[in-house]
Amino acid sequence: MSRYSERTAESPHVLRKRFGQHFLHDQEIIARIVQAVAPQPGQRIVEIGPGEGAITLPMLRKCGKLTVIELDRDLVPRIAARSAGIGEVEIINADVLNVDLGKLAAGRKLRIVGNLPYNISSPILFHCIEHLDAITDMHFMLQREVVERMAAAPGSKVYGRLSVMLQLACHVEPLLAVPPQAFRPPPKVDSAVVRLTPLPRAQRPLEHLDLITRLVRAAFGQRRKTLSNSLDGLASVADLKAVGIDPGARAEQLSPQSFVRLAEHLGR
Repeated sequence: MSRYSERTAESPHVLRKRFGQHFLHDQEIIARIVQAVAPQPGQRIVEIGPGEGAITLPMLRKCGKLTVIELDRDLVPRIAARSAGIGEVEIINADVLNVDLGKLAAGRKLRIVGNLPYNISSPILFHCIEHLDAITDMHFMLQREVVERMAAAPGSKVYGRLSVMLQLACHVEPLLAVPPQAFRPPPKVDSAVVRLTPLPRAQRPLEHLDLITRLVRAAFGQRRKTLSNSLDGLASVADLKAVGIDPGARAEQLSPQSFVRLAEHLGR
């Protein structure tokens, strides 16, 4: 490693607020995340937002080769310098929302890992859902309340659009809580790690997905209203009753499968 590379690897990185950067440094938490991911040689592993490489380097030691997607160009040489001599790292300097994950997979399913910026975590999750056929599993660190929403059951105060759409696509498994002091600088919220495993294609409601998406968005867009009101223009009272849905119920009372049944009825 050159002197320049050494300086690049060890000099403090100037944090950028617009990227929502909070770098993980707690070694016990890092070890538990890597253990949960269990990277193996030959797997197509992609890390979103590697930061300073806290998770990247221990994963690289286990799998030998991985790809990272990093938006902050100042971190690119730092990651390259720190990974030198450990393994092979392909660095994509881009916004993950602009990366075609299906094309990146190139016929080999991806295992995706990431400490997602809190301000754009939902768009990234939905972006990944659009490419599920190219993904084996996902391990993400997110704001704890986001993970709670992802795994929430009907009737919960935090059950919503994210809950429904993710649960129709994946098995959602919260893994561990991460306190603010595990990061530099500490965020003002607690974090958590979650595992998402795509459901088999036959179990996903692909045929009516667009209609389901519209129904869920409309229902939770006016969640204080009854379904007969929030879905007005999409589904009639008769449509709701036909699939066993109470028109006087509210969105948070419906299971993900209830939205599927309604979409299938409307799509006939």
